[in-house]
Parts: sequence; structure tokens; C-alpha cells
Amino acid sequence: MSAYTDAAYDLTGQVAVVTGGSRGLGREMCLEFARHGASVVIASRKIDSCEALAAEVAADESIPAGVETLPIACHVGRWDDCNALVAATLERFGRLDVLVNNAGMSPLYPSLGAISEDLYDKVFDVNLKGPFRLSALAAEHMQANGGGRIINVSSIAAKQPSDREVPYAMAKAGLNALTVALAHMFGPTVRVNGIMPGAFLTDISKAWDLAAFNERAKEFPLQRGGEPHEIIGAALYLATNASSYTTGSVLKVDGGVVWSP
Repeated sequence: MSAYTDAAYDLTGQVAVVTGGSRGLGREMCLEFARHGASVVIASRKIDSCEALAAEVAADESIPAGVETLPIACHVGRWDDCNALVAATLERFGRLDVLVNNAGMSPLYPSLGAISEDLYDKVFDVNLKGPFRLSALAAEHMQANGGGRIINVSSIAAKQPSDREVPYAMAKAGLNALTVALAHMFGPTVRVNGIMPGAFLTDISKAWDLAAFNERAKEFPLQRGGEPHEIIGAALYLATNASSYTTGSVLKVDGGVVWSP
């Protein structure tokens, strides 16, 4: 059972869309939103993974009766897929209360000069163009229907980029700017905030040199990587009335790695 039980965190009867929702941090958000009463649209490129998580939600006895899921294949880097995701959500549920722009990608490259135009475009399409389009559609619907919340999942790379993720860091910095702009454009009924995660030990971390990472993590204030469930507090806060006076904010959840706010 969830530790977050206060009425301020109640999502009963609401609908949340989570991109990149079938694994990692997105998966944790989908499960927790469902546990707090929200029907969840689980969106990612692989429909099988979305359907598997939908089945898990259906089998979870801690999730209230009446919660539904909609697994849907969506490549957020494609404008038409973004349009279709919002349309499918509204057709199924008739409402959209929470949008989490969580899908992202940061492919490796040998050097800046070796980055192809295709790789550059893909990184910006998934990390910035998709959130822009989805947020525009969602915010207009929310504003016309009583309000809602948008959460953009950024990265500490936006503040502290490494040489391994320059296009990704640029796109995430743009996402932070989009967060603030949308908060001003669509307030007071639509609140728009961001989360800047640090290094989380999701399935992606299986490809890391964990010994090297653990050694580097000794320099973090909390001296470790984050566990996936540790994103829940920030996500649930921003998705619910618990954050009723918070908009245009970007919250670091990084174990203290980045010095600047």
C-alpha cells in the first residue's frame, strides 16, 4: 500500500497520461497514480510493454476499483503520434487531467563532430518536440475544461551537461524553458512544473559500469544512485492538489549532485 494517503494526493476519477510509461521512472509513476485513483494512459513505443504494465495494474489489489488503463503505442518524436495520443485519451475517457512528458533518449556518440544530423534530430524530436506538441494540446484542453497539471521530466544534464550528452542536455534545457513558459501562458487553471532527475538505477543502468558509477557516487551528497520508486514523491506532489501553489518550478531529484537550483 502506498505511503502517500493524504486527501491532497487523491486522484480519484482523474486521467493521467504518462509517456515513456512502460518502464523505469514512467512505470513507477503509472503505478502510483493508479494507486491514488487515476485511470492511466500508458504510452511508449512498444505496445507489448504497455500492455504488460496494464495487466500488472489490473492485478494489483492495492489499486482502487474503477481505475482503468489504456496502453497505447506512441513515438513522441512524431507529431501525428502526439495528436493521436491525445485524441485516443479523450475518446476513451473524455478528459485529460495530468500529462507527464517522461519519454526521452540520449544515444551515445564518439565525438561531437561525429554526431549525425539524424541523431541530433532524433534527440530533439523525442526530448523537446514531442513534449512541446503534447503540452500544447493537453494545456488547451485542460484550460477549456477546468484545469490540469503538466509535468515535464527533464534531467540534471540541463544544468550540468557532460561531454557524453550535449544534444540531450540542450534539449532538456529547452524543456525547462518550455515548463516556465507554459506555466505563465496557461495559468491559473493549468499548472506546469518539471522534475530534474539525477542518476536513477532503472533498467537503463544495467548497461552502466556499476563499479565505476558506485565509486563516482561517493562524491554525491547522498553517496548513491536513486531507486526508481524514489521519484514517486515528487511526481505525486506535482500531479495533485498537494502542489496547488506550485507552478513554473523545476524540482531537482538527484541526491544533491547539482549545486545550482
